[in-house]
Amino acid sequence: MNLSFEPSELAFRDEVRAYFASDYPADILAKARNGEPLARADHVRSQQALNAKGWFGVGWPPEHGGPDWTPIQRYIFESELERAGAPGIIPMAVIYIGPIICAFGSEQQKRDWLPAILESRALWAQGYSEPEAGSDLASLSMRAERDGDHYVLNGEKIWTSSAHWADWIFCLVRSSVEPRRQDGLSMICVDMRTPGVQVHPIIGIDGSHELNRVSFDHVRVPVANRIGEEGRAWTYANVLLKAERLSYAHVGRKKADLARIRALASETPWRGGRPRSADGLFMARLARLEIEAEVLEVSVLRALSGEVEAAAVSALKISATELAQKITELEILLAGRDQIAYPPRAGSSWREAVPAVLPFAPPASAAYLFERAQTIYGGATEVQKTIIWRSLARLAG
Repeated sequence: MNLSFEPSELAFRDEVRAYFASDYPADILAKARNGEPLARADHVRSQQALNAKGWFGVGWPPEHGGPDWTPIQRYIFESELERAGAPGIIPMAVIYIGPIICAFGSEQQKRDWLPAILESRALWAQGYSEPEAGSDLASLSMRAERDGDHYVLNGEKIWTSSAHWADWIFCLVRSSVEPRRQDGLSMICVDMRTPGVQVHPIIGIDGSHELNRVSFDHVRVPVANRIGEEGRAWTYANVLLKAERLSYAHVGRKKADLARIRALASETPWRGGRPRSADGLFMARLARLEIEAEVLEVSVLRALSGEVEAAAVSALKISATELAQKITELEILLAGRDQIAYPPRAGSSWREAVPAVLPFAPPASAAYLFERAQTIYGGATEVQKTIIWRSLARLAG
């Protein structure tokens, strides 16, 4: 296959690059690059800027406001966003549930929800994992009992990113008990202001608040908020999960991180006044990760060039998340003893919180700890390997 970009694709890349250099909100770029915590309002303004350009509804059909990009154009856009250091799109609304609503939602749901998502008037959370059901989504137990024109929801969701910012949450719930665990699951959308919905913060080691536990106590939700047919959510969820797992590649961000580490290595003291770039073993390890990033990019482009099998998506998810962890491991190695400086920072930047250490050390430690979860969320590595094994077993007959 030809992995070179066409002239039109290179022109698009230059257009996206120029936009982030000149037209995207500079103050948000500065906050993201300095490691300052971004507020809900920052993310909303970022997404509204992209939407004003017509570049927000990624993966949506053009009749619903999507940019009508080819898969390669979408890849270029996401890579340039990450290369620029801009905050990533909060995926739960536009990338996860948006395409599901476009494909399976009712006309009323499309009218009510899609414009609010595109304009970032409504943020969404994803209610999948439960205290006793993480990667094994088929074992979900949160119940939805039918009561006339409503469902009554009882149960809990956990590790729910940005639920404290969300206006809506889409949940996988068990609406009936069937012999096959994957059956009997429905996808129901819940207004977070509904009585009985409570958000319980899960505070990170650095004092940051990203994750939550969400409890549902006799929450009444209109049947009209169910997406698609009752008991068919496993089908819809697999469409979503395929897109979610492919989105973990983040090749642009990985390349930017590796380029930054290479630059830092020439500035960071090592032995006898020499920079770390004089350490052959360190630089060989860096070069190996740069090669892995190039291989990952080829694999992603190959997947984007045609229909991708579930096993291939699982393999990419494993490769991408493990590479992300290796990159953070290398950066804290570069930080040396300064990696232990890891204070709670509240609303300040890392540089203000610990001015006496290498500026990159605290955020490097934060990234190292946070990325430990990459091989768990979105389907643990062990689950992905099982998917690959089953695919190979089917091929073997």
